[in-house]
Amino acid sequence: MGKLFYIMGKSASGKDKIYGRLLDNEELDLHHLVLYTTRPIRVGEKDGKQYFFVDDNKLRELRAQGKIIEERSYDTVHGIWTYFTADNGQLDLEHYNYIGIGTLESYEKLKEYYGEEILVPIYIDVEDGLRLQRAMKREGKQTEPKYQELCRRFLADCEDFSEENIAKAQIGRRFYNNEELETCINEVVEYIKSVVYS
Repeated sequence: MGKLFYIMGKSASGKDKIYGRLLDNEELDLHHLVLYTTRPIRVGEKDGKQYFFVDDNKLRELRAQGKIIEERSYDTVHGIWTYFTADNGQLDLEHYNYIGIGTLESYEKLKEYYGEEILVPIYIDVEDGLRLQRAMKREGKQTEPKYQELCRRFLADCEDFSEENIAKAQIGRRFYNNEELETCINEVVEYIKSVVYS
């Protein structure tokens, strides 16, 4: 049976870059689990790559069909944004290993749905001051920077990824991305190999 490696971390922890590099690593041969969101697409993102970008009507349609595995809605300064995972037939765990990205909450729901033996957590940790600097730099590159949303998300992540919640999700191992990105990526690659080939 294949594994679903699930990357988590607070905003601006580097998880998107790490996710992309792991997905591009031919030796690992990971397929990606694409989540859905109703938030607007950002500069540089592509529909079906980072997320399936959908509207509220599509969300209601999938919900009515009973295809939603987990969903989270956030009351942002720009309105309600929903992130969710749908069982759309994209996973073939009998033949492939997958990689996904999300929150502790989504990880727990996916673990309930697919089973603890399938879900493998990869928690990316970054010191908060450095994380805030990275978030400001990234947001400044947007056509219309949304600094209020950045601040809301930064504070919400501190709560969502509290030590209590990390312990509750039974996440023991952390991968630190405070210095060189390559070092963190190499550690994650070696970990994934150890899980797949154990």
